[in-house]
Amino acid sequence: MTDDAPEPGRDAPDHSQGPGVHHRHAVPEGGASRADRFLADVIGTMSRSRVKALMEAGCVLLDGTPLREPAQTLRAGSIVDLIEPPSAPARPAGEEIPLPILYEDRDLIVLDKPAGLVAHPAPGNETGTLVNALIAHCGDSLEGIGGERRPGIVHRLDKDTSGLMVVAKTPLAHQALSDAFAARDIDRAYLALAWGAITPTSGEFDGPIGRDPRDRKRMTVVKSGGKTALTRYRVLRISHAATSLIECRLATGRTHQIRVHLSQAGHPLLGDPVYLRRIPAAARALPEPARAAALDFPRQALHAARLGFVHPRTGKPLLFETAPPADFRTLESAISDGIGTDC
Repeated sequence: MTDDAPEPGRDAPDHSQGPGVHHRHAVPEGGASRADRFLADVIGTMSRSRVKALMEAGCVLLDGTPLREPAQTLRAGSIVDLIEPPSAPARPAGEEIPLPILYEDRDLIVLDKPAGLVAHPAPGNETGTLVNALIAHCGDSLEGIGGERRPGIVHRLDKDTSGLMVVAKTPLAHQALSDAFAARDIDRAYLALAWGAITPTSGEFDGPIGRDPRDRKRMTVVKSGGKTALTRYRVLRISHAATSLIECRLATGRTHQIRVHLSQAGHPLLGDPVYLRRIPAAARALPEPARAAALDFPRQALHAARLGFVHPRTGKPLLFETAPPADFRTLESAISDGIGTDC
């Protein structure tokens, strides 16, 4: 054993890695059955679920290499480092981030969220979020509107999904909009580019959605234990029999719902980093350079294009529509190239 190795099974807190607490452990003789159980046991104050979350965030090293598999068996003599990040402030700080606001009044804001912007702070994205921008824009008036960590948020879009969102600025708006989303009393439509020629050209994807037991970062259609999910779709354009531009409407609002349903149907979204795991066979039908543009698209090709709801104070219906951002339009143009078929 080297001089700087900790005693087997003992915790050696170390702050040399910067803020937070650095735990270092040597695996004792006989090894350990699971990495997450070993760390939870030797630290003593941390649950296995917390250990798993820190593994997913890249905060655990095994002999200097990131350890992300909670069930991995540890060998005797291995060194495991867990760097516990400092606690985030209870209330996010305001940050001057440009907001593409389409409408604003005393009760709410409607904005066109750009791809790449996270809705609210979470592990790995504590700053630079929509909530940070909203606090800077609205000041203290947002305090207490829906909770300290996500003030004003009544729904969200995935980080790399672009499009329309509504944010509450008053308790009245937060309650009314939250109730409307829960009751599915919201007019929402998305535009998506999916692999393959989807048939029939209109219909429904119906399948309960739950956490994928093989990969906790993914959702999937499950046989039991999932939440009811229904997506209605309409194909707008098919290009080269390789891709489909579709409009999707949500009858429910589950995590990754459109992405999961399309992937399960064999038509994953172009660019989807989670649900597109291999080059689709349909890509062979695309001529170059359209094929390269489609395969290299860096995010899921999904845009929240339509949002309608009843104003919580006036009772008047409001409806907003936006075109997809430039990267989506450029991709669509490169694929269709005047050869697509309108449906």
